[in-house]
Amino acid sequence: MHTTIPQITLNDGLVIPAIGFGTYDLRGASGVQAMTSAIDMGYRLLDSAFNYENEGAVGEAVRRSAVSRDQLFLTSKLPGRHHQYDKAIYTIQESLYRTKLDYYDLFLIHWPNPKTDLYVEAWQALIDAKKWGLIRSIGVCNFLPEHLDRLKKETGVLPSINQVELHPFFSQKEQLAYDKENGIVTESWSPLGRANNVLENETIQQIAKAHGKTISQVILRWHTQLGALPIPKSSSPQRQKENLEIFDFQLTEEQMQQISGLTRVDGRIADQDPAVYEEF
Repeated sequence: MHTTIPQITLNDGLVIPAIGFGTYDLRGASGVQAMTSAIDMGYRLLDSAFNYENEGAVGEAVRRSAVSRDQLFLTSKLPGRHHQYDKAIYTIQESLYRTKLDYYDLFLIHWPNPKTDLYVEAWQALIDAKKWGLIRSIGVCNFLPEHLDRLKKETGVLPSINQVELHPFFSQKEQLAYDKENGIVTESWSPLGRANNVLENETIQQIAKAHGKTISQVILRWHTQLGALPIPKSSSPQRQKENLEIFDFQLTEEQMQQISGLTRVDGRIADQDPAVYEEF
């Protein structure tokens, strides 16, 4: 029996699960296997991207799954090199051709690329693709308040989701507050702090021991109690299952503050500051 996953209603009315499955670096047959396993475990939100080069694997996993397409919430993302309006439209179409599916539930701009400065044009392409039925909900990744303010000013449309780097060593307090105030759901990429030592942190170890949970479960629960939507990735069926089992306990306010207090000014995993970073 699957864990009951709470639901989140986005600002455009789409209802999605409060936890998703990340697919970064999951490709080919082994990638399809990991994704079908995740769906079998109870995940319904799968996060992909054009630049992950695995949209075909996502489509194949959907076809192999016993879960119907309308019960799944599939995400992909627009790469920086395709921010021009026409290129963005073609990319969304090509992205769907790769999956052999008719629509995406979510489509996000992967990075704002402020030096290139075409993200408003890219956003207009997503707005139109949604009108045409290619996408059910549109959002962004790694957008700072200044980028979001500009989208609102120039198009009148705010994203439903802003997917950002968020983990105990980079807790994004200001961004979370901005997103919440503007009705945007914050989604957490690398929620467990990919390739850093957060999983060995003594403070979190003690909290995990107190609840009889794993460190990963405590961190993911911290995300959901912050109001963020984590998208952990794992190829292991056991860890996939564990990562879903986070809704049967509650962290205290003190424990929440202890974890949030681990944040660092230089806490980003790869020093990718959206104010200057360009992704293509």
